Amino acid sequence: MTFRQLDRPGTALLRRLREPAPPQPQRCEFCGRHLPAEHRHLADTDQQALTCACTACALLFQQPGAADGRYHAVPDRYLTDPAHPLGEDAWAVLGIPVATAFLLRTTRLQRSVLLYPGPGGATEAEPDEAAWQAALGGSRLYAALRPDVEALLLRRDTDGIQCYLVPVDVCYELVGRLRRCWKGFDGGAEARAEQTAFFERLAARSRVLPEGGAR
Repeated sequence: MTFRQLDRPGTALLRRLREPAPPQPQRCEFCGRHLPAEHRHLADTDQQALTCACTACALLFQQPGAADGRYHAVPDRYLTDPAHPLGEDAWAVLGIPVATAFLLRTTRLQRSVLLYPGPGGATEAEPDEAAWQAALGGSRLYAALRPDVEALLLRRDTDGIQCYLVPVDVCYELVGRLRRCWKGFDGGAEARAEQTAFFERLAARSRVLPEGGAR
């Protein structure tokens, strides 16, 4: 007796469901316009989240009083301060358990938060405010930090502690990159290589904070 496999009506559908879905184009969350890979972000201070926006909508929300000040455009400045580096004592006071982390100030919570990447995304820590002041009170980069839209991105390696003031969306880009290649407890060799390449690009893009500060 010969058996023949029948292509039942749902078989083709099941095969399609098993295949990875094609990436969906990103859209502006205000007007629905298709967005290029490189596009603007706004910080939603009510939700403590980032929102994708086209250039026109981003400019609209930069107007004074727009949406009662709920949205703030993420700037595009990258700063470093090699003349005033963070020391090992600052790292110890902050109690960062990994080699890479970023910190920012939020207006909704009225405090600073520390986040670090891992296999599940960004993990948030809440150190004592006195610890922040002890570790970063003399940091010019921390003083220049704009709440909600910028962060200090830190990395500790054998050469010391690298510290950059960057747009906050850059930090979440790094979190996403590391999440895709994370292996084991500490991320593994691929994640470390990804971090090294990422910080090399930051170093090439950043400018030195002048002695008089930066706008």
